[in-house]
Amino acid sequence: MITKETVRENEQITTYIQKADEALEALGYTEHSFAHVTRAAQFAENLLLDLGYPARQAELAWIAGYLHDIGNVINRIDHAQSGAVMAFRILDKMGLDADELSTVISAIGNHDESTAFPVNEVAAALILADKTDVRRSRVRNRDFASFDIHDRVNYAVVEARTYLTPEKNALVQEMKIDTELSPVMDYFEIFLDRMMLCRKAAERLGLKFRLKVNGQTLL
Repeated sequence: MITKETVRENEQITTYIQKADEALEALGYTEHSFAHVTRAAQFAENLLLDLGYPARQAELAWIAGYLHDIGNVINRIDHAQSGAVMAFRILDKMGLDADELSTVISAIGNHDESTAFPVNEVAAALILADKTDVRRSRVRNRDFASFDIHDRVNYAVVEARTYLTPEKNALVQEMKIDTELSPVMDYFEIFLDRMMLCRKAAERLGLKFRLKVNGQTLL
C-alpha cells in the first residue's frame, strides 16, 4: 500500500515540490513549498477524519494535498491539470491501484479556482485545505513598498485559523487582519472566488462555510 510516509520519502516528489516552488518564486508568487503542501495535506486528512470518513480516504486526501502543486514546475497556468498528470505517472509507477489513483488525481486536477469543482470528498477536503491557507509567513517579499495586492493581503493577516464548529456542521475560517496594512475589501477582491469555491466544497462534505474577519461574520 502506498502511504503518506512513502510519498513523503520519495526523492522525485521532493524534487518536484522544491522546483515548483522555485518557479513560483521567480514569478513573484507567495510560498508554495513544503510548509504549504504539508499544511494542506494535514488539514485535508484531519478534516475527513474529524467528519468520520474512513482512515484510508483521509490518507488519500493527505497524498493529494502533498502533491497538489507539483504542476507549477511546468507552468502556473493549468498547473492543476499538469500536476494531476504528473501525479498519475509517479503514483502509478509506485503501484497505487486504479481506484485510489483516480481519486487522488481527480482531486489534484480540480483544486485550482479557475477550473475547480469538488468532484469527490477528497477533492472537497483539498480545496478547503488549499484555499484557507492565508498567512503572513507565505509572503517572501519583505519590501512593503513593492508589495502587490496579494503580498499586502497575506501580510496583513496577523492571525488565522480554520476549524470545525463543535456540532461539526460548519467550517469556519477566522482571521485577524491588520487594516492599517490592508483593508478587508482587498481580501474580498482577490479571494472572493476562492471563498465561493470553499462554500461548494464544504457543501460536498455536508457543511456550511463561514468566514469571520476581525470578529465579524462575513459569509
